[in-house]
Amino acid sequence: MLPWTAFSLALSLRLALARSGAERGPRASAPQGDLLFLLDSSASVSHYEFSRVREFVGQLVGLLPLGPGALRASLVHVGSRPYTEFPFGQHSSGEAVQDAIRTAAQRMGDTNTGLALAYAKEQLFAEVAGARPGVPKVLVWVTDGGSSDPVGPPMQELKDLGVTVFIVSTGRGNLLELSAAASAPPEKYLHFVDVDDLHIIAQELRASILDAMRPQQLRASEVTSSGFRLAWPPLLTADSGYYMLELAPSTDPGTVRRQQLPGNATSWAWTNLDPDTDYEVALVPESNVHLVRPQHLRVHTLPGELGAEGGAEGAGRGQDETPPPPPTRPPPPPPEEAGPERIVVSHAGPRSLRVSWAPALGPAAVLGYHVQYGPLPGGAAQRVEVPAGRNGTTLQGLAPGTAYLVTVTAAFRSGRERALSAKACTPDGPRSRAPRPQPPGAAGRAP
Repeated sequence: MLPWTAFSLALSLRLALARSGAERGPRASAPQGDLLFLLDSSASVSHYEFSRVREFVGQLVGLLPLGPGALRASLVHVGSRPYTEFPFGQHSSGEAVQDAIRTAAQRMGDTNTGLALAYAKEQLFAEVAGARPGVPKVLVWVTDGGSSDPVGPPMQELKDLGVTVFIVSTGRGNLLELSAAASAPPEKYLHFVDVDDLHIIAQELRASILDAMRPQQLRASEVTSSGFRLAWPPLLTADSGYYMLELAPSTDPGTVRRQQLPGNATSWAWTNLDPDTDYEVALVPESNVHLVRPQHLRVHTLPGELGAEGGAEGAGRGQDETPPPPPTRPPPPPPEEAGPERIVVSHAGPRSLRVSWAPALGPAAVLGYHVQYGPLPGGAAQRVEVPAGRNGTTLQGLAPGTAYLVTVTAAFRSGRERALSAKACTPDGPRSRAPRPQPPGAAGRAP
């Protein structure tokens, strides 16, 4: 009886451990994803600044799990024309990526960031260019804050594909435009850091990149006019249950498509969908081991394009119906409503800064200026109103020896606003001076 009792106890213990492991859920695996670094390599960046940025990117890469079956990295320079230092998959280890970054040379030229973003979409993040389908995609854009061409439209196209965008600004820049370009919320995805202090955010940025590579909930990417890809964290294992995916148009919830997937699945692509349509998605984990709540998501497919393959553009309309016009972009502000072109911040004392700017063109159309300022990183912001006839103000009550982000916004009568941001640091507080040594024989001498 003793051997049989010992065997029974061992078997019970093994089953208990297996059940406890299943209840804890699947083990975390190395994240997979494609990580693109976009560096300002233009003439607007000094050689010293570029070397510091290059050093920071190498440091960040050393903190990330790069290699086969994990993260892949690529580096693109922003200049007159985009230049690929190395594409995804060229280097199979973090050490090789670091070596390639150390030898990267500045390209100079104009700061055509929008052109580089369009290039990244077509030549790097596209599957035909070697991008892996179904894995998260992250863009880290390191910039001095300016661009010679528009950034908003090509950046939005990348985000529509499911690319997570981090922005690190080392100089002046339009806070509103950079906030719109970064993924939401900007407090997590936008960093203003002096070029000599980039190492301060390395660990925080590493953690944020890994979070983006590991979906924490059901999310959609690679959205097109006829489909999209879903990804979710590993909630089950192959032995603990399965998933049921449900898809239905928001306008016709009774028309449901279902797909059963094994418990170790973490992604699925829906195809043959209608363009410009809202879809309701449900991920239902089914398990007898532990309860996992369903997750829900609404996804909007992109509008169809004329001549698109597969006839998606004409889906859902009669042949005689005139197709809708393509969406139009808002017109740029007229030249007479150009915002402040330059901000100058000077020291006015240990607790104050003097802010001045070149007046906005068209003073008759300017209602006034808003000056917003707050300590870096992430401190509470304050706001000062300045009349249209003035082009400067003094910020009082600041903390000594503290870096501040200052944004000047010109408000026009048309309702438009134009803004520009700059960083400045208050000087250290006054220090007590040591008494001057008295000349020999001066002791006891009457004044």
